[in-house]
Amino acid sequence: MYQFFVAPEQIQENRIIIMGRDVNHIKNVLRMKLGEEISVSNGIDGKEYRCGIEELGEEEIICTLRFIKEEGVELPSKIYLFQGLPKADKMEMIIQKAVELGVYEIIPVACKRSVVKLDEKKAKNKIQRWQGIAEAAAKQSKRAIIPKIQQVMPFQEAAAYSQKAQVRLIPYELWKGMEKTRELIDGLKPGEDIAVFIGPEGGFDQEEIDQAVKRGMIPITLGRRILRTETAGMTALSIIMYHLEQ
Repeated sequence: MYQFFVAPEQIQENRIIIMGRDVNHIKNVLRMKLGEEISVSNGIDGKEYRCGIEELGEEEIICTLRFIKEEGVELPSKIYLFQGLPKADKMEMIIQKAVELGVYEIIPVACKRSVVKLDEKKAKNKIQRWQGIAEAAAKQSKRAIIPKIQQVMPFQEAAAYSQKAQVRLIPYELWKGMEKTRELIDGLKPGEDIAVFIGPEGGFDQEEIDQAVKRGMIPITLGRRILRTETAGMTALSIIMYHLEQ
């Protein structure tokens, strides 16, 4: 079943209105017919609105609400992924997979060892593209929200932004405390906001680790092997998802 996102005001009692580029996608790409059922979310309340297509207009599609599925697909905690800017197009794959795994928000971080340097114009264009990838991944994985891709932040700003999370983890390849890591993961509670910091190629600079620890972030290990930046985030998110989704 296909999933679409609408603004809250487009859900009107038993009537749902779909507008914008989704109109062309439904009519001319998917070639859907009257009566076919689709899933709609408003990206806020976590509910899934099942509805049937009633009218296929030129600029809008009118659907009739059939039932509301309130048992959500979202994780019981908000997970913030602070991803050190990687090279090439790795960020696109990282965003796609992180959204599938249930991340709430992704914050690109300009670290000392980040090879990629984005000026204001390039960063704006990248964010727009990355947000589109997040939306497509949210539809594909039947998410109830579209995770937001924040503006690129320097490490210090990102560290300050992460203060909103009750638990802040920073996987570090030189950290050897697997037993401590297990205890931390086992101690995660539903409802706690969790921030995860992932370094770019080459990892975090020691100064960044020192700053993170001073700000209350907790170093953890993801195993004895050195993981690529695009693997490390997915590993951390998978472990957290497995623990939280009981």
